[in-house]
Amino acid sequence: MSQYKNLKFYATQPHECSYLPEEQATTLFLDPETPLGKELCSDLADIGFRRSGQHIYRPHCSRCRACIPARIPVDAFQMRRAQRKTWNRNSTLMVAKVSADFQDEHYLLYEKYINQCHQDGDMYPATIEQYTTFLVESTEFSSFYEFRLDGQLLAVSVVDHLRSSLSAIYTFYDPGFSQRSLGRYCILWLIAEARKLNLPYLHLGYWIRNCQKMNYKLEYRPVELFISQKWQQLK
Repeated sequence: MSQYKNLKFYATQPHECSYLPEEQATTLFLDPETPLGKELCSDLADIGFRRSGQHIYRPHCSRCRACIPARIPVDAFQMRRAQRKTWNRNSTLMVAKVSADFQDEHYLLYEKYINQCHQDGDMYPATIEQYTTFLVESTEFSSFYEFRLDGQLLAVSVVDHLRSSLSAIYTFYDPGFSQRSLGRYCILWLIAEARKLNLPYLHLGYWIRNCQKMNYKLEYRPVELFISQKWQQLK
């Protein structure tokens, strides 16, 4: 990272945390004028940064360290019994990699997902502007993976292809197919895809111990957590 010593970062003012309401959050952003090349984004992902649209960020809270970056070492991962059932249940889904462009079909699924599943979140209600800024304004190494059943779009995973990993930016799916556990299946599929591409890791974003919505990330073992500036494996 020494080659990036002149990078500029900016911190937001403290604001209400989206995950822990009792806490005040501060976010560190890379200067938005910095070109988002694959090598830079890969290096920053390796030290816990994430991408949202054209922004690269990391929590930078003064008294809270609850947001912990998590990644899966894909070669060491083995499905558990429940995960195997989820995998088999969705074996008939067809998956296609498409460019990260705006498509009405994608947005309508995103809108349905946000408005039905995340009414308590800061992305509710969904809007085209929010969706575009968050997911469509991406990078040249970003892709959408479509998951379809008999032609019907059930889920979309937005993914960055980094130097040594896939980074799962966001996944949205049809809440009418809850019995399929589509969110969990998409992670299993991305683990398999990273392995197929000979990429060692799948980045899953931040895990927060006291946030129930984040607990699913520890279902994928072993998982590595970025603590005290180094990746530590949790088996």
